[in-house]
Formats: sequence, structure tokens, C-alpha cells
Amino acid sequence: MALILGSIIVMASVLGGYVLSKGQLMALWQPYEVLIIFGAAIGAFIISHPMHLIKETAGRIMRLLTGSPFNKALYLDLLSLLYDLFDKSRKQGVMAIEEDVDNPEGSQIFTRYPAILKQEELVAFIVDYMRIISSGNMAPHELEGLMDNELEKRQNELHEPGHAVGGVADALPGLGIVAAVLGIVITMGLLGGPPEQIGVKVAAALVGTFLGIFMGYGFVGPTSKALEHQAHEEFASYDCAKNAILATVSGQAPQMAIEFGRKALPTDMRPGFQELNDHVRSK
Repeated sequence: MALILGSIIVMASVLGGYVLSKGQLMALWQPYEVLIIFGAAIGAFIISHPMHLIKETAGRIMRLLTGSPFNKALYLDLLSLLYDLFDKSRKQGVMAIEEDVDNPEGSQIFTRYPAILKQEELVAFIVDYMRIISSGNMAPHELEGLMDNELEKRQNELHEPGHAVGGVADALPGLGIVAAVLGIVITMGLLGGPPEQIGVKVAAALVGTFLGIFMGYGFVGPTSKALEHQAHEEFASYDCAKNAILATVSGQAPQMAIEFGRKALPTDMRPGFQELNDHVRSK
């Protein structure tokens, strides 16, 4: 929603100001300039990045339109899920959760939280470390070191789409200049012809420069920033799970362990203590 609203404001401000200044809107419609700029941008993007990152970037841009699933409701479910696992482990022994972590899709605990099950990487992170806890006596500091190594890699992976789109934003003004230069080359071939024809070609060349700068700074650059914010929101769920798991390994009671996880969440999406307590009880 924010992406759509922001885009409307950008378009309305720039194009509205142009029209109000007696500009001709159709003069900005230069399909060949668009082909040069965006065709080159897409080609450069494909050259620069592996296919898995291209697919990941496309999926995350679509998520900007539909809304991120990483919100307060998902964080509440995450903390409740962790509480259920910790509570079962504490009451029945760590071996009791083996079936849950080996088959989350068939687990009575995990299936109560369908929103969490949809986040396959997050579920894999949780079950891997709960499996380690149930199968060994790893010290908390050793477990923390192992988690930190994995989370550092995961954080880099989450930020890659934003960095990739940011590279396109940086390239667009330059590609706009390329389109403009090609337009001037065409104009040079028309010298001596009708002045109005030369004027049209010069205008088309200038539109190329405009489009490259406008799209780079008005749309693609902000989209890269939005993807980075999206990555921060998703990474917060891993940080939350990490802190809660380490707390339970250190001997904290389930209610206190999830409090460690709650404190790791972003302030604007962090549920209150009583809100979390009520949600855990409802589940």
C-alpha cells in the first residue's frame, strides 16, 4: 500500500507540475527512449546477478505490493510457538519435541501457527536449533556462536535484493544519458532539415535524460530502500527466535525465555507483555 501511495504522489507531483506549467504530456511519451533505458537496465541486472537472486528480487518486489507478512501478528505467533516448544520440552523432557522438529507440517504445535509454517526458512532455523538442543549438551555460548555465524549469512542474503535494485537505480541516470546521446546523434543527421523536425528529436533526447533520472531517484531508488526495510523486518524474527532459544538453553522458564525474544523485536511492532501473555493463553 505504501509503495502504491508513494508512487501516485511522485507521479502526480512531477507530471502535474509539468502539465500546470503548460507542458504537453504526450511529448514525454517516447517509447524508443524507454526501450533503450529500461532494456539496458534489465539486461545489466541479469548480467550482474545469479538467477536465484533475480527470482528472489522479483518475489520481494511483489511482496511490497501485497504487504509484508512480518508484522505484529506474525511475531505474536512466533513467540507463542516458541513458548509451546519450550513448555513441552520443560514438562516432558527435550526428547518429547523430536517429532515436532522432525516433521513440523505434522506437528500439533506447528500446525496451530499456519502463518509461521509459510516461512520455510524461519521454520528451518527454529527446528534446526531445537533439534540440536534435544540431541546434545551444547553450551549456550557455543550455540550462540553457531547461531551468529548462520544469522550473519542470512542477514546478507536478506539484504541482497535491496542492494541489487539499488544498483539499477544508480545506473538509470547514466542510461538516460546514453539514450540522450543517441538522440543527439540522430538529430545531427537531420541538420539542414525542417526546424520543427529537429526540435522534436532534441526533445526526445532530453526526455531520455529525464526518464533515467526520474525513474532512478523517484521509483527504483526508493524501492531498494523499501526492500531493505523489509529485510530488517524479516531478520527481526530470526533475532527474536535466537534470543528466546538461548534464554531457554540458559535455564530460563518458558515465559521468561519468550520475553528475551520479545525484547529483540522492533519497537513499533513489539507486542506488549500482557498482549503476548493473552495471546499465548489463547493458543
